[in-house]
Amino acid sequence: MTVRELLKYGEKRALEYNKEESAIKLLLMHFLGKESYDLIMSMDNDVQEDLSKKFKNGVNIYVEENIPVQHIIGYEYFYGYKFIVDRDVLIPRFETEELVAHLLAAYDEFFGEEKVEVVDVGTGSGAIAISLSLEESNMSVDATDISDKALLIAQKNAHNLGANINFYQGDMLEPLIKLNKKYDILVSNPPYIPLDEEVETLVKDNEPHLALYGGSDGTYFYEQILKNAYKVLKSKSIIAFEHGWNQKARIETLIKFYFPNSNYEVIKDINGKNRITIIYQG
Repeated sequence: MTVRELLKYGEKRALEYNKEESAIKLLLMHFLGKESYDLIMSMDNDVQEDLSKKFKNGVNIYVEENIPVQHIIGYEYFYGYKFIVDRDVLIPRFETEELVAHLLAAYDEFFGEEKVEVVDVGTGSGAIAISLSLEESNMSVDATDISDKALLIAQKNAHNLGANINFYQGDMLEPLIKLNKKYDILVSNPPYIPLDEEVETLVKDNEPHLALYGGSDGTYFYEQILKNAYKVLKSKSIIAFEHGWNQKARIETLIKFYFPNSNYEVIKDINGKNRITIIYQG
């Protein structure tokens, strides 16, 4: 079969099972070892039978067994970097790349070229912490997670990408408070799905619930962080969150209660939804 025929085969199967056709292209790129532009240029090339079988098997696992493509191929790209992912960590999302970009801009505006201490709370695969470390040499980055398994993945990603991150196991800020750590920047993309919210099965059945659900209204972990943030922040500091598109009002209430004298901004994502909040102190 040609590359074009395999792509059409996979897209047809995805359509039959109401799955994302874009995932089929990712699978084909992976099994053929090609970038997107290479794939386009080689549409009429024949594909070796063993590679065709591997691709078709991957398609079947995706559509029939309801396994995310990222778990089949074992990685996801985030901010241009290749991150190992599996069932023990949340698959990094595009919206979180926007959090990293806005935080880097906020750092430039607020701190100039100062060297700063940064912590990523609930790091998962390490995507935020590692990307910040690699993108800004003035950032010394730590990261926490309650899951030992997640931290193993994050450590592998840091090693593979050459990022120097200190990892701490524990619940949210707990290990940092115990060590009396102090930071200029705290960033977090904590679990923010309300317990009673319907979640698509591909996510619910394959990604860790620890990284998905954030209490009855989804803001439990934001309050835990804001309530205790003074214990780990320096007088001049930034807190940056990603959150659910409909959680702006609740998070603003928490900010006004726990950080009444601070300035903050709520930033819309590429789809025009309120997804990022940055708090400035000092």
